[in-house]
Amino acid sequence: MLCRNLLSILTKRFVHKCYLKMDKAYFRKVEDIQQFSFTFRYENKELKVNRQFNFVRQMSEPLSAFLTRLETNVDKAIKKKNKKKEPTTTPIEMSVGFTVNGINVENGTPCEEVFKFDNVVQMKVLDTVFDVVINSPWIDALGVPSSMLATFPTYPNKFESFNTNIDESDFTWYSSKDRKFWTEQVCTPKHKSLEGPTVEVECTSKVQAGPGHCPFETRHQFTQNKTSQKGFRVVTYNILADLYCDSDYTRTVLHPYCPPYALHLDYRKQLILKELMGYNADIICLQEVDRKVFNHDLTPFFSRLGYEGDYAIKGGEVAEGVASFFNLEKFTKLESSRIVFSEHIDKDQIFFHIWEKISENKPLVTRIKDLKSTLQVVLLESRHKENELILVANTHLYFHPDADHIRLIQGGLAISYIQSCLDNFKTKYTNKRISVLFCGDFNSVPECGIYKLFTTGSVPEDFIDYSSNKDEEVKNLKLEQNIPLDSACGTPQFTNFTSGFADCLDYIFYQKTNLKITQVVPLPSNEELTQYTALPSIVAPSDHVALISDLEWI
Repeated sequence: MLCRNLLSILTKRFVHKCYLKMDKAYFRKVEDIQQFSFTFRYENKELKVNRQFNFVRQMSEPLSAFLTRLETNVDKAIKKKNKKKEPTTTPIEMSVGFTVNGINVENGTPCEEVFKFDNVVQMKVLDTVFDVVINSPWIDALGVPSSMLATFPTYPNKFESFNTNIDESDFTWYSSKDRKFWTEQVCTPKHKSLEGPTVEVECTSKVQAGPGHCPFETRHQFTQNKTSQKGFRVVTYNILADLYCDSDYTRTVLHPYCPPYALHLDYRKQLILKELMGYNADIICLQEVDRKVFNHDLTPFFSRLGYEGDYAIKGGEVAEGVASFFNLEKFTKLESSRIVFSEHIDKDQIFFHIWEKISENKPLVTRIKDLKSTLQVVLLESRHKENELILVANTHLYFHPDADHIRLIQGGLAISYIQSCLDNFKTKYTNKRISVLFCGDFNSVPECGIYKLFTTGSVPEDFIDYSSNKDEEVKNLKLEQNIPLDSACGTPQFTNFTSGFADCLDYIFYQKTNLKITQVVPLPSNEELTQYTALPSIVAPSDHVALISDLEWI
């Protein structure tokens, strides 16, 4: 039998309820502070009592102190419900006790001795016996999205638990008969042989109709099948951070053509997840990923689909960054790292060839040191192709129109760091071949220096990018790199498409000596991009377009 927790958590959009089994009491040790929580529901129809009791006590205190508090609280609840009884009624003699492995526990025994993990503990309250579940699986918080669209994926976007294996736990969704409302999501947390109390979330939001056909659904026709063991599919995508999207300036100046509801994160992330899921990718590199979206949306969603994620937040107090997800059927993560360019440019020896050329340019140094652009590197090992590793790099470079010189410097820093990682990995993982994959939003068109540096191996010291800001002009800096890269998707006309700007800014660079292209998924047509003026729109969740390519080892 399941009974309702009287301490339900109420919010605007959903109700979080916990159900305790009538014959169970739940003990949970709180690490670090040597306390424990103890929860049980006591029901006695004759005494008109049906309520949950919650305690937080010290592990070191004697059982007698805990029993005194138990008896006091239960006695108080009984008396409150029975205060109108006739005075001739026989008084209730309150009694609470514990047994361990069938033997009564002496009152002076410390609680930490009673509630050892291997003990079989029972508690008796009057005539009711409870089995005490020690360190039971427990859900601290369960949430669902506030916006739900028909035919789009939904999921628990908040799941905080104790001693719980999410893959072993049971999740059940219920909807109203007319399917216009989701009634509830129910979860029973489990871990090995243990089962915790069931929790449900009631959602009062109406399920809205979807926006109709989305351009990414046309692209899904090219990615219906997963790749073979000989290769892998790569996606890079700037998903437009809520940090930059949820503002009056965005709604009225940057994207006035997009309805405000379609700019709301709870709406957009449903489109993002459906789009990404339909690509059946093996490696996904994302930019402008809010920390909250990575933790509460992307990670729980993709972990259920068999992916592992890695997050690299930008420097300072910026709550967004880049994220990579990889298919665990195809890859194992060996290691990962993150670098914020501005924090290392004047400290790491691998950047000295750049720093020595710009260190005297004070306006430039000040500007670069204020930026929080980051680079993520993840080393993956193929599960099917023997001795093949992939160094996956992911970045989002500075955006300003007058900053071609800064982006080129950041590109030089990025490729230097990648080369350094590559050299270290070759020393560490001998007899393995390591291929480079470099994805991101580079905020740089094909005519600029970054594309030239990566695809040709060098940029001369008089390159035009260095003069994009006369006050910060870069002189005598020649950049070179020796990783043979090419652009998997070439140079599309558009990867960013707004009413004020449209061009190619995003790339999947791959090591052409080790990898070959087997498919490039076509980009949306101009008609699709302009259907609702520009991006984002009710059918496109970002101002960027995802790039998708299939590659195989040579």
